[in-house]
Amino acid sequence: MIDKLPVIDMTPLMQKGGPQAIAGVAAEIESACRDTGFFYVTGHGVASDLFKRLEEASWRFFALPLADKLEIEMARGGRAWRGFFPVGGELTSGKPDLKEGIYFGTELGPDHPRVRAGVALHGANLFPSQVPELRAAVIDYLDAVTRAAHALMGGIALSLGLERNYFADHYTADPTVLFRIFHYPPGNEESWGVGEHTDYGLLTLLAQDEIGGLQVKSYNGWIEAPPIPDTFVCNIGDMLDRLTGGIYRSTPHRVRNASGRGRLSFPVFFDPDFDAEIVPLPSRATSLRDDSAERWDKSSVHSISGSYGDYLMGKVAKVFPELRRSVL
Repeated sequence: MIDKLPVIDMTPLMQKGGPQAIAGVAAEIESACRDTGFFYVTGHGVASDLFKRLEEASWRFFALPLADKLEIEMARGGRAWRGFFPVGGELTSGKPDLKEGIYFGTELGPDHPRVRAGVALHGANLFPSQVPELRAAVIDYLDAVTRAAHALMGGIALSLGLERNYFADHYTADPTVLFRIFHYPPGNEESWGVGEHTDYGLLTLLAQDEIGGLQVKSYNGWIEAPPIPDTFVCNIGDMLDRLTGGIYRSTPHRVRNASGRGRLSFPVFFDPDFDAEIVPLPSRATSLRDDSAERWDKSSVHSISGSYGDYLMGKVAKVFPELRRSVL
């Protein structure tokens, strides 16, 4: 019976290890992805002092009065869809989450072609004037985690019997990288910081503070994913489920903070290029399989087609319906 998630040392992927070491990591990734779709990684190259900078700046931000936090509310981010939302401002399956947070993404200037064209989810981040150190911490952190994500996707490609650079060549040369800082205020056994859901994209790398509260749905029921210092919790999303024809399944997870203290989490979503067409990988599913009866939301990821950007915008609009009406 599975009661904990595996811990995988991805050092060979980051440091260009030898073929045998890299193959060993790929085998561990395959086992984890076929099992729960969740695993921890060490050896990711993101310095612990960088995470400490980010955590300290984040606590300073969430300690601000609401009026000050609203200086960077999401409505000010326009089509870039960046900024702060208050507790209850984000929905999961139509229900408000017991969390507040800040949305970030790849920092793009006004001259970037997609920004000039008004493409949604592209643009500049919003940073609070009262916590100026948050800007550098976020930019540095995003750069470091994105490098780790590229390396990890190489391991995932090998685990699927593909060339190591397959995803980089076909989907993630210019990835959609979205970053969230979430603060979960104290709740109880009946309240969910975020309810059962799966992630939209390819791969999520989550850093969490010492409080914990993440739960993963395994074949044998819900299991805890407690914080382990200097690790990321990684999970595959709906797009990898779709691309592999269900060989790697996106796994439902949820968060409940019953600790009596505030909790921070830092998920980075590493997803396909906004314009990438979503089709199964070579030698994978040859027909669409309706898996809606098995999924938490009763919708099949194997019916998804078209570009990743179109799919993502449909999902995001459901999470922030008021923002959708005012911005898009």
